[in-house]
Amino acid sequence: IEQNSDNIQALQVLARSLNLLIKIYYDLNCQDLPEFFEDHLDEFMALLKKYLVYQNPLLVTDDEIEEGPLEEIKTNICHVLELYASRYEDAFPQLGIFIPLIANLLTETGDESKYDALICKAFSVLTVVVKIDSQAQNFADPSSLNVMCERIALPNMVIRTVDEELYEDNPIEYIRRDLEGSDTDTRRRAAADFIRGLMERFEEHVTKIMSEYVSRYLQSYNSNPKANWKDKNTAIFLLVAIATRTSTVQKGVTKTNELVDVVDFFTKNVLCDLQSDVNTDIPILKMDAIKYVYTFRNQLTKEQLLTVFPLLVKHLESTDYVVYTYAAIAIERILFMRQGKTMLFTAADIKPYSETLLSQLFRLIELGQTPEKLSENDYLMRAVMRVIITSRQDMVPYVNIIMGKLTTILDIAALSEFENMCFGPFQTILSQEVQEFAPYVFQLLAQLLEQHQGQDLTAAYVALLNPLLNPAIWEQGNNPALVRLLQAYLNKGVNTILANNQLEPILGIFQQKLVYSRQYDHYGMLLLETITSRVPIKKKGETIIFDKFTRNFTLWMCRFFLLETSAGPDTMIKVYEGLQPGLFGQIMKLFVLPDLVKLSKPVDRKIGGFGVTCLLTKSEALLQPPYVNQLWSETLMALLALLELPASVDSEGPDELYTLDIEEGGYQTTFAKLATSSPIPDDPTANLPPCPIFLAQQIMAMSAEKRQIVKSLVSQSSDATQCLTKYFQSANISLEQL
Repeated sequence: IEQNSDNIQALQVLARSLNLLIKIYYDLNCQDLPEFFEDHLDEFMALLKKYLVYQNPLLVTDDEIEEGPLEEIKTNICHVLELYASRYEDAFPQLGIFIPLIANLLTETGDESKYDALICKAFSVLTVVVKIDSQAQNFADPSSLNVMCERIALPNMVIRTVDEELYEDNPIEYIRRDLEGSDTDTRRRAAADFIRGLMERFEEHVTKIMSEYVSRYLQSYNSNPKANWKDKNTAIFLLVAIATRTSTVQKGVTKTNELVDVVDFFTKNVLCDLQSDVNTDIPILKMDAIKYVYTFRNQLTKEQLLTVFPLLVKHLESTDYVVYTYAAIAIERILFMRQGKTMLFTAADIKPYSETLLSQLFRLIELGQTPEKLSENDYLMRAVMRVIITSRQDMVPYVNIIMGKLTTILDIAALSEFENMCFGPFQTILSQEVQEFAPYVFQLLAQLLEQHQGQDLTAAYVALLNPLLNPAIWEQGNNPALVRLLQAYLNKGVNTILANNQLEPILGIFQQKLVYSRQYDHYGMLLLETITSRVPIKKKGETIIFDKFTRNFTLWMCRFFLLETSAGPDTMIKVYEGLQPGLFGQIMKLFVLPDLVKLSKPVDRKIGGFGVTCLLTKSEALLQPPYVNQLWSETLMALLALLELPASVDSEGPDELYTLDIEEGGYQTTFAKLATSSPIPDDPTANLPPCPIFLAQQIMAMSAEKRQIVKSLVSQSSDATQCLTKYFQSANISLEQL
C-alpha cells in the first residue's frame, strides 16, 4: 500500500486484500488467542495502529451513503480491538495506545452515513474499555469525562438530516432501526450505550453533565418550539439514555437511575405532546412522547397508564406512519404487562376503547393495498391480537366485524386455493424428512383441516392419512402435533375414516404410542375423547365391538356419560364389569370421584357436572346392587362438591394465550407449538341449562320407582337434602314432587 500510494487501481485491490486479511485475523482469534498471535502481538498491533489512522485521498469515495474501502478497513480494525479488549485484556498491553486514537476518530469523523458503521464500532470499543478496571483511570478525571460526554457522545446523539429522510422515506425501516436495532446499529444507540457504560463507573458525574445538557436543550426548545424542535428530541433521547440502567425488549426499562425522576420529566415535558392534536406539531416529537411511555411503562403506575391509554388510542388516528405505529406498539406492550402472576390490565379496563381500537387498527392495516404492504407492518396486527386476547368475552359483539376484516385481509374464502399452494411444500418436507419443519407442517395441516365443513375428506387429505398412521412417524417427538392432526381428521372426516377402515390403525396408535407413554398419555386421552365423541359405538347383540380401555381419565368418563350416542352410562359400566366384576366401582372411587372436584377450567367443570348427572339419573346399574347402597350416594356427594365448592385456582398464573409474547418466541428442533393456533375447545353442554337445574330436571324425568330410591338415598344426608332443595327451587320444582 505504501509503495502504491498514488496508484488508484493497485490501491483498490490492495485495500480489498487488507480488509480480507483483517477479517481472517479476527476469525482466527475469535475463539481463542493462538500462541503465534500472542507471541507476535506487537507486530500485529503496530500494523493495526498504522491503518487505523491511515489517510489516502485516493481511497476516499464521493458517495455519502456507501462505506468506502478506507472506512471498511478501520471498521474491521475496531472489530479486532473490541474482541481483544473484551476477551484477551490481560494479554493486550497495547490497549491503552488505541484509546486516544479511537477518541480522535470519533471527534474527527464526519456525520455522513458512510461512516455510521465505523462510528458505531468505535463506540463499542470504548464501551468495552470503560468497563475494564485497569483502563478506568483513562476516564476518571472530570475533564476526561467532560470530553467523552460533550465532544464524543453528544454530537452523535443529535438527530441528523439523514435520520429525518429515513423517517419520511422509509418509516418502517426507521422504526426497526430505532426500536430493534435492525441489521445495523445506529449512532444514537451506540452513543447511548457508551454513556451507560460510563455511568456504570461514574454515574453521579455523568448524570450531572448530561442533565445540564438536557436542561439547555429544553430551554432552547421552549424559546422557539417550531424552529428548535430538534433540541427537544435530543433532550428526551439524552434523558432516556441516562435514566435507563437495565432494560429488555419484552419488559422495557426494568431499573432506572435513582438520580433521574422519569415520571416527573414525563409530566413536565412529555405529556403535553400527547395531549395536543394528533395531526399538528412536529410528528417526531409525537413519536418521542409515545416511545417515552413505551420505554418507561414499568415506572408508571396503572392509574397513570390508564390516564395515558386513551391518548395512545387517539394517536392511532394520526396520518403519520411512525406515530400511529408507535402508538400500536405502546398499546400492545402495555396490555402485556403483568403484576406478579396476573395481567395488569383486564377486559374491563379497556372495554371503553375496544371498539375504537379495533376499528382504527384494521383501518390502518387495510391502508396497504398489496400483500407486501399488508404484511409489512406486523406491529399493527400484534396490537389487534393483544386487544382481542385481553378483551376475550367482550369481543363477542364485534366478532362478525373482526371476521369480516380478517377475511378481507387474508381472503379466507380462498381456503382451497391456499391449501393447494401449501400441499406441495408440505409433502416435500414430509417426504424428505426435514425434521426441523415437520411439527409446524402437522399443526398447519390441522388448522387448515379444522376450517373444513362436513364429515368427508378431500382426496389430498385422504392421501396424507396413511403416512400419518405409520408407527415410525410417531417416534420423532412430534406426537402433540400429530394427535391434534388426527383429532382434526376425526372431527372433519369420520365418515371417510370409517369407510376406509382406518379407525383400527388410529386405535393402534392410541394403544401403542400414547397411552402407555408417561410423556404422551395425556395426548392419548385427548385422542380417545375425540374418538368417543365422533365414532358411533356399534353393538352386536349385547357385545360391544370396541377396544378395551384399561386406563381412563375423569373428563373422558364424564364426556362418555354425557353422550347421547353412547347408549347411556350403562354401556360403560358393562365394559368394565365385563373386564372384572366391581371394576367400575373401583375406578369411580379411586380416580373419577376424587378428581372431579379438582377440575378447574369452566368447560371441564361443566362436562364433569353434566356427565355425572347423567350417570346418576340415566344408569340402571347404579340403582341396583352392588352400587345402589354406596356408590350412588358417593357419586352424588362428589357432584354436589363440584357444584358448591369454588374452582381450584391455577397457581401458574394466566393461561398461555394471555402470556403469549411474540418477542420471546424460541426455536426447537423437535416439537414446537404454534402459540396462536390452538383449537377452540368443544363444549357439549353449551345448549343445556345450568347444571343444578339440569340435575333437578333429570331426577324428575326418572320413573316414579327410581325417584323413590333416590329420595331414600338423599334423605340419608342432610347436606344432600339441603342442596337438592335449593336446586329444585331454582328449577321451579317442588321437592315434594320427588
